[in-house]
Amino acid sequence: MSIFETQHIHPELRINSYGHYLRRRFGCRVSKVNVDAGFTCPNRDGSKGIGGCIYCNNVSFSPRDTQAEISLEDQLASGMAYHRTRLGSQKFIVYFQKYTNTYASVEHLADLYQRALAVPDVLGISVGTRPDCLTDEALDLLSRLARQHYVCLELGLQSTDDAILERINRGHSLEDFIAAVGRASSRGFDICAHLIYGFPGEQPGEFVKGADLLNSLPGISSLKLHQLHAVEGTELAAMYRRGEFSPLTLEQYVSTAADFLERLAPRVSIQRLYGSSPLEIRVAPQWGLKNNQMWYAVLNELRRRGSWQGISVKE
Repeated sequence: MSIFETQHIHPELRINSYGHYLRRRFGCRVSKVNVDAGFTCPNRDGSKGIGGCIYCNNVSFSPRDTQAEISLEDQLASGMAYHRTRLGSQKFIVYFQKYTNTYASVEHLADLYQRALAVPDVLGISVGTRPDCLTDEALDLLSRLARQHYVCLELGLQSTDDAILERINRGHSLEDFIAAVGRASSRGFDICAHLIYGFPGEQPGEFVKGADLLNSLPGISSLKLHQLHAVEGTELAAMYRRGEFSPLTLEQYVSTAADFLERLAPRVSIQRLYGSSPLEIRVAPQWGLKNNQMWYAVLNELRRRGSWQGISVKE
């Protein structure tokens, strides 16, 4: 099957991009707006552990105008204005991003989600969380909201290797993720999986096999993928300075990301292909590329190969 015969693949991008998916679904330019709703995580507050994942400093991937002390509505006003000016966006998805955004009472969650959905031009929410922090009540709430709004549940897996999950202080297992997808599937909302490549000891061939796992879970509708990078204030940064973490080269990441995409089912849309952080806290790797250059580094590798997402998937 050629690229032009696939249902989801954008012929120029050679992947099923999430932006293209949203435009097909809603008929206009849709942007995600990050907010900080003041959550924490179970492996930070002591219920499962302390310190969080070894790579996690939420400052590294959160806009400066998203802080819990700023009201949800003010964060949204700022973010929506930015995307209207920069991209000409017409509608918005509110992304509850920092830490674990189902880690609270269902009453508190309902208040936050409904306030976000009440803002004009907001058509949905995207909720970032962990697979071990999904109560039945939270899933029921998301299902109810999805009857009238777009809802995406973003589940952090990060690695399909339980040994790696333990080493990075993740606090959950691969089985926890598979079970969470099973419980969340067929409830009327999208599910996005998060994966990171480049953990110490990780082999590219084993990482690429993770695409087979995602293909086997029909509930997964989108993916966020990025390279492991160390930022200030994390154990990973300390490991790098002790010589215990050697970051990937750009060429290594681009090649393996392209291998992964070739093996990933075309039905899965791609929300992210890189990770970035502010220069002032970035430790390693230092690739010197802007965000759009990172995105196109992977897409251009597919183009160089004459390849596309899903070319290696056996029907």
